[in-house]
Amino acid sequence: MEKKLPLLLLSLIPGIGPARIKAVVSRYPDLRELGRAGIVDFMAIPGIGEPLAKLIHGFLRNVSKRSEAEKSAEAQLEKLLRCNGSLVTLLDEEYPRLLREIDDPPPYLFVRGTLPSSPYFSIVGTRKASPYGKQCTAMFSRELVSCGFTISSGMAYGIDMAAHHAALENGGTTVAVLAGGIDNIYTDPKGRLWPRIVENGALISEEWIGSALSPAKFPKRNRIISGLSAGTLVVESDLNGGSLITASIALEQNREVFAVPGSIFSPQSKGTNRLVQQSQAKAVMGIGDILDELGIFCDASSQNNSSGENELPYIRLDEQEQSIIGKIGKDPLHIDLLAARTGIGIETLLVLLFELEMKNAVQQLPGQLFRKRCR
Repeated sequence: MEKKLPLLLLSLIPGIGPARIKAVVSRYPDLRELGRAGIVDFMAIPGIGEPLAKLIHGFLRNVSKRSEAEKSAEAQLEKLLRCNGSLVTLLDEEYPRLLREIDDPPPYLFVRGTLPSSPYFSIVGTRKASPYGKQCTAMFSRELVSCGFTISSGMAYGIDMAAHHAALENGGTTVAVLAGGIDNIYTDPKGRLWPRIVENGALISEEWIGSALSPAKFPKRNRIISGLSAGTLVVESDLNGGSLITASIALEQNREVFAVPGSIFSPQSKGTNRLVQQSQAKAVMGIGDILDELGIFCDASSQNNSSGENELPYIRLDEQEQSIIGKIGKDPLHIDLLAARTGIGIETLLVLLFELEMKNAVQQLPGQLFRKRCR
């Protein structure tokens, strides 16, 4: 834990938010070197001008300020240990890969549980979920975990809770991103859900333990939900819903956004329908719509194999492979007709089809017939 102390100290300097801390860490992976850096050195870091460079330098060299900050950070680490938690930082290998890639990743995550190593997919939506919304959430959560995804959400009432619950009920892992500290699970005070999340995933937050909730912390939380994931699905939302903020942030992060269309008469579907209408999200009616957009073929049946291997039941296909898969249906198709549809020579096509067969994406039948394997 002591090695993580410098990053906590850095976050206490006024004016140096997550994006600038990422730049500092990129320049100084060994944060112990910061104590020897001068004002000019800090000015050489992207995003840090002379005023902030002087502020950082002065803070680190001021014995009184630094001592006070160290006491606060040490007290925070003690609270974390009492929560049976851990601190995962940008400097750690277990820090989520996709989250690390956003412009303003949290410098650290307070974690209760274990961060899954599997890829994440986010499901968010309204707190006032309809039976239709809950049914859709349960279906998509079940199918996504069957393809090896960890479901991430914000543990709010409604769609978020339904997503976490469905992931657990179907033997999957899930991560709840909290807007407050990991000690304050205000949406589940009786502990009906969060202990199961800790056992099969994690509760995470960038907020210090004991910190109070405030409106500004929810958009910060939302950027983590979308940043963790290859894609975000909005199940239900009105026009002013917080999940639309998550969708907007996901688009800024260059991540895929999906939406479940609903009745034009339903207030809970006005936001999702608007996302589709404005081409900000792809309308989805099944897991295939999501996987196709992500360029992933999922063979969920491999979840039940008896080999004991921990291979994920999905394969990422390149653009050419995706194009071939797109031309093959579930009904057998002869190689000659497939060659005509794809414009690929038969000899080359046979090689590519062999690769797809090895990836369990297509099945070859007698008579040079091929068909797509069902998801």
